[in-house]
Formats: sequence, structure tokens, C-alpha cells
Amino acid sequence: MKMLRVVLLAATVLLTGCGYNTLQQQDEAVKSEWSEVLNQYQRRADLIPNLVATVKGFAAQEQKVLIDVTEARAKVGSIQVTPELVNDPEAFRKFQAAQGELTQALKSLFAVTENYPNLKSDANFRDLQSQIEGTENRIAVARKRYIDAVQRYNSTVRSFPTNLTAKMFGHSVKPNFGVENEAAIARPPTVDFGAAAPAPAPAPAPAPAR
Repeated sequence: MKMLRVVLLAATVLLTGCGYNTLQQQDEAVKSEWSEVLNQYQRRADLIPNLVATVKGFAAQEQKVLIDVTEARAKVGSIQVTPELVNDPEAFRKFQAAQGELTQALKSLFAVTENYPNLKSDANFRDLQSQIEGTENRIAVARKRYIDAVQRYNSTVRSFPTNLTAKMFGHSVKPNFGVENEAAIARPPTVDFGAAAPAPAPAPAPAPAR
């Protein structure tokens, strides 16, 4: 029994010194930040049906943008989000691409609503506008925290001698949001409808007859 305690104590010291505990702590931090990213994306998805219904009530003719938003939301919902997704680069890429498509579809929807003053003055629409704007901001913050957590974790996994421990216990680098399109996707869409749409530029005057 005494020998067993000595072995366990030695193993604990070795695991602590080789970064095992750090790997576990950082892995849990990544999971926590990822959960918050998903929470905010889900909140946005939950707001979209009411947004589409409200816009349709004032601008039913804008079928393309309404369909694009609905289809983009459906595509996001079709992706099975499991804890293992953060360890699967291909699944993570598909998730990121689907969320990016939904962001772009929402931007297009907000752009066309500029042409409908009655819609912009509707109380329900303005409430949805405020909620979505706030959610987009929270998505950007959650993504940034997740990115930072993954960077810390990946750095630990790659560093010696922790990389030996990581390999021994099956820890590998995790995929992250792409740097090349991070700014474009994370930027909240412009949803301030207080200002009137700009007037079209006047047509050029005809050239004088010769």
C-alpha cells in the first residue's frame, strides 16, 4: 500500500511538471468559450423567424432576401453541433461557413429594408433590430474569447515538453476561426434604420446640341 502511494505521488508530480494539468485546464477553457459562441449563435437563430415574418408583412415582394435568410438559417440548423466539432477541422469549417452565409444573408435583408419607411417605424421591427444588433456584438466578443482560448491551448500542445504529454493523452491542436475572414464575419451588420435612405443621384444633364 505504501509503495502504491509513492507511485501515485510520483505520477502526480510527473504529470504536473509535464503540463498535463495545464492541458486539462486550457481544454476546459476552450469548451467553455465554445459553449458561449454557440449560445449567442443560437440566440440569433431564434430571433430570425420573427424578423422574417415582420419584414414579410411590410415587404412581401422581397422574396429573394427572405428566402436567402430562411435557407441560411436552415443550413445552420442542419449541422449537428457536438463537443467533438471543435476537434474536427472539416466539420468546424462547414460550421463557420454556414454561420458566415447567415451573417451575409442578414446584411442583405437589413439593406433592402431601407426602402420601406413603414417597416422601419414599426415597433416590433425596431425591437428585433435592437436585439439582433446586441446579439451580433455578443457573437463577436464570444468568438474573440474562443479564438484566444484556442490559441493558448494550441500553443501549449505544440510546446516542448508539453507536446509529449499531449501526444500521450491524445490532445491535438484545435481548429480556429479563419483569420482571413474574421473581421468580415465578426463585424456586426449595420442595423440603424433611423436615417432615411440616400436619394438617388441626379441624372447627368444632356449635352448641348451642336
